[in-house]
Amino acid sequence: MKTALITGVSGQDGSYLAEQLLERGYRVLGGSRNVDLTAETIPTELRGKLELVFWDMRDLSGMKEHLSRLRPSEIYNFAAHSTGSGMYDDPLDMSDINGIAVTRILEAIRTVDPKIRFCQASSREIFGEALESPQTEVTPPNPRSPYGAAKLYADCMIRIYRLRHGLHAGSAILFNHESPRRSRQFVTRKITHEAARIKLGLSHELHLGNLDTQRDWGFAGDYVRAMWLMLQQDKADDYLIATGQAHTVREFCEVAFARLDLDYRDHVREDAASYRPSEPAPLVGSSTKARRDLGWEPKVSFRELVHMMVDADLHDLRLSTN
Repeated sequence: MKTALITGVSGQDGSYLAEQLLERGYRVLGGSRNVDLTAETIPTELRGKLELVFWDMRDLSGMKEHLSRLRPSEIYNFAAHSTGSGMYDDPLDMSDINGIAVTRILEAIRTVDPKIRFCQASSREIFGEALESPQTEVTPPNPRSPYGAAKLYADCMIRIYRLRHGLHAGSAILFNHESPRRSRQFVTRKITHEAARIKLGLSHELHLGNLDTQRDWGFAGDYVRAMWLMLQQDKADDYLIATGQAHTVREFCEVAFARLDLDYRDHVREDAASYRPSEPAPLVGSSTKARRDLGWEPKVSFRELVHMMVDADLHDLRLSTN
């Protein structure tokens, strides 16, 4: 039986990966700095199936101790300050948790057991104001936020440890990936949740920024499957994970509201205070390398993803209001 340690297991990505690994017969360890809170917040489907362990991203000696005792064969790192509106908050702590802490994990692996395989959840934010489109693994990074800069630092350290110390370590450069478990601070979940509220008569309007902003949106479950595939390869490498298709926020609204037999134009208002110009180069990724080397491709389409999120929000709201 393989043993996998997932940091940030209570989040969207961590929970989907935990489900997939349990289905594959793994022993799954969920690393958390607050085990009691994580036990209460993980999806119901995972409760009682994970081994939750204390994990402090700032404590190198603690990491070494846990790796020596738990002996995971694979580590997936999702523990990080989130993107979205918080990308510019607390840049010092952002740099530590999203960047330097990854070096701590790499150093713990190097000193305890170099055979442990490691996958880092990187981000398309390393490209920031992208210099080309579509973006690939060799697109020049150009981060525009402390979040993107910290993720880029982590990516660089992973390459160094892979080349210098021979670790099986790689970065998954993840483009936008969503699900019903996405936090409502993200625009996708904000749209589906408010659309469901409007359908139920609990709200009337949704205020958003630039509706013409484009994003490459995929399903989180598909993206964590790519990360698992990365660690099954004989040779470690970095991979960009994306659908290769860009959609506007307007399209997302149109599909979400239509799922509820509503016209988004009757309810969505562009808020000048939140308006942000579109990026000079569309943020869309090419996953050619992942498709070729890993045999990966997304299974859930854009429309299926939006419908999945709307249906889940409508179901939960009906339960909570009855």
